[in-house]
Amino acid sequence: MRSRRYGDAGQAFPIYITVVGGLLFLAFAYFAVGQAAVNRNGAQTAADAAALAAAQETRDGLAGLWAQNVLDPTKWQGIFDGDGAVFDGCGRARQLASRNDATVIGACPTTTVPLSYTVYVRADKPVGQSIVPGTENHHAHAHATAVIEPLCTFDPPAADAGHDVLPRLSCKDGRIWDLDPKHLTDLPGPEDLFDVHLAD
Repeated sequence: MRSRRYGDAGQAFPIYITVVGGLLFLAFAYFAVGQAAVNRNGAQTAADAAALAAAQETRDGLAGLWAQNVLDPTKWQGIFDGDGAVFDGCGRARQLASRNDATVIGACPTTTVPLSYTVYVRADKPVGQSIVPGTENHHAHAHATAVIEPLCTFDPPAADAGHDVLPRLSCKDGRIWDLDPKHLTDLPGPEDLFDVHLAD
């Protein structure tokens, strides 16, 4: 009876080794998946920050252009629509991507819509070595689109209207701007005129 018990233990040992080996393999596989997920999340964070930075740069430029033309309401709608916007937010996009350990790749912006930026990035650091072949040289990629949305509306001025009266700006936060052309010290800022957010 004693020798039989030792024989059973000897037969169970290979099974034990196989089970432990399988569990270790699964553990390393989950670790590799976790590595890839962290790298991918980092790239997505960089893409989000880069796209938002580019859009905010353009938003500030549009707000400045509106302030320069505040006495000519015939130009307001074009500015709010982003028509002919020449502001380049890609420099800011590259800065923010770099701060988040990523690099902007391809053209910037990659969208033809005036009031949006789509930015593609690649993580600077590879996923790293794991049991999955090739991950040591694999870099995560991600992209994000940021949208610039006008917040204010107004009634276009009459054709014979002079510069003595400016249209009232009605903004989505409920604020009303009655602008006095003779006292333009209190103008809405970029954040009052435009909202910047990531596209869904």
